[in-house]
Amino acid sequence: MDIKQFGFEELENLCGDMRGKIIDVVSKNGGHLSSNMGAVELIVAMHYVFDIQKDPFIFDVSHQSYAHKLLTDRWEQFGSLRQKDGISGYTKPSESPCDYFVAGHSSTSISLALGAAKAIRLKGEEGERIPVVLIGDGAMSAGMAYEALNELGDRKYPVVIILNDNEMSISKPIGAISKYLSQAMAGRFYQKFKRKVEQLLDYLPESATYMAKRFEDGFKLITPGMLFEELGLEYIGPVDGHNLRALAATFQTAKKLGKPVIVHAQTVKGKGYMKAEGQFEKWHGVAPFDIKSGEPVQAAKSKKSATALFGDALLELAQKDKNVVGVTAAMPSGTGLDRLIAEFPERFWDVAIAEQHAVTSMCAMAKEGFRPFVAIYSTFLQRAYDQVIHDAAIMNLNIAFAIDRAGIVGEDGETHQGAFDISYLNAIPNITIFAPRDDEGMREAVEFAYKHEGVCAFRYPRGNFFPCEGCKTTPFIHGTGEIVKDGASQKLFIGFGNGVGRALLCEKLVDEDISVVDLRFVKPLDKELLRKLAKKHSEWYIFSDSAKRGGVGEIVSGFLAEEKIKGVEVTSFEYPDIFIQHGSTAEVEEALGLLPHQLAEKIIKK
Repeated sequence: MDIKQFGFEELENLCGDMRGKIIDVVSKNGGHLSSNMGAVELIVAMHYVFDIQKDPFIFDVSHQSYAHKLLTDRWEQFGSLRQKDGISGYTKPSESPCDYFVAGHSSTSISLALGAAKAIRLKGEEGERIPVVLIGDGAMSAGMAYEALNELGDRKYPVVIILNDNEMSISKPIGAISKYLSQAMAGRFYQKFKRKVEQLLDYLPESATYMAKRFEDGFKLITPGMLFEELGLEYIGPVDGHNLRALAATFQTAKKLGKPVIVHAQTVKGKGYMKAEGQFEKWHGVAPFDIKSGEPVQAAKSKKSATALFGDALLELAQKDKNVVGVTAAMPSGTGLDRLIAEFPERFWDVAIAEQHAVTSMCAMAKEGFRPFVAIYSTFLQRAYDQVIHDAAIMNLNIAFAIDRAGIVGEDGETHQGAFDISYLNAIPNITIFAPRDDEGMREAVEFAYKHEGVCAFRYPRGNFFPCEGCKTTPFIHGTGEIVKDGASQKLFIGFGNGVGRALLCEKLVDEDISVVDLRFVKPLDKELLRKLAKKHSEWYIFSDSAKRGGVGEIVSGFLAEEKIKGVEVTSFEYPDIFIQHGSTAEVEEALGLLPHQLAEKIIKK
């Protein structure tokens, strides 16, 4: 959609239409609502001033790119948002050439823009193209953003960074003076004034230069951009992120400067849908809801999620022992730590989008004698891999990693699926990896992690566990598996974590007297149990919500090879070697052939 010839009244009407479209689709499909509602004018102004056909548009995090999708020939497709075979909830170059990069994890945008700017200069395209970043204020809490700013301020490549300040005010506006400063700094006067001062400093004698410099520094002290100015970037703002005229004028100014610029825009999350305005966390990512009432359209589940069960168990533990501490990285409710942070704010922390810092800070607490729990999604723990190795495992500290969203997470797709944690953690010495299979097992897992000496990690799914009917819960014993059902068939079903319930459902469908084992630990393996099972069963089937490469099947097969145990055939029902696309969890598992009835059919046909 070419909007460059639109008048501002037409643009404002377009913003209203897009908000209506976003509300309608997200209310049906779920998705990121409030962040997108607040970014509409920013994105419209970006498309109005910059050239989407030439300029890299880089979103951070790109869950706030819905308006961009609507402006780039996906209006009719937008109803398929986050649905299987539909458009992604994030930017995706394979979906549209207007999407510069896949961006499901935060704080990558400024690094990408800097790299793009370097390439543009080497290709001789400077002046013709300019990278444009839209970054949320939350993404500015991660160290990677500042690593990029540090180089950008030194190299001075032309880049426009639009800071969408929609939740925490970097500089809270104060009355008329703040409004005046916003307008003045966004206009030509302020930029011209700065250039004149800089030129003046070059010509004045040293004594006068000192006084002029003090004046300039004093002026910066009353502006919100001192941090960015000191890093070597121009700063414009704060500006009203919902005023299209002001945004267009500001972006034009930034575009012409020919240097790195931060445009600080203040927006209201949820703008245009009153129920969402100001309700930051509740309306950030939503399930389908009724537009009129704002209530979820699906009845609340009576069964508690694995996340809620973890939160309950850890809260009870924390109430008993003041040495129990914990951290999460910008996901307090998503990891079940919100209640602990509320009850024990001096012992449980949300450190924002800073997974590396979260892990290392808890390592120091472990060294001081505390019992830290690090609650992070599987997909985000990837960002702290070095810290798990260098700061936790090498030191062999008493620290527990609670890995939420292990397995298929559904509509968030390839950037968020929790497929790789077993594969990347198993290679690390000094780490124990285990998993609860059901609701009761979660309490036992937390208790084991609390008492364990050394580094441990336990994983559990988004939502509910598969049912494990008739399974008696027992405490975890380090490196020990458990026979859940003892059968006479040559077939053996080996489950890990949520895979145990899947195996039990599958066993009923196969309709044979099949043994089912809960591996419980993949590191260390229960070698004695596996040797015993190898004497009785020749067909082993692995059930685990994890990647095949480096997963449970390869770990078990590796054990058999090392032990030179022959006559056992291992078949793994883990995820294939692909990045798994978005869709509901059931749809994705069906596409992968992992639903219990599909697995049963494969086993029967074999």
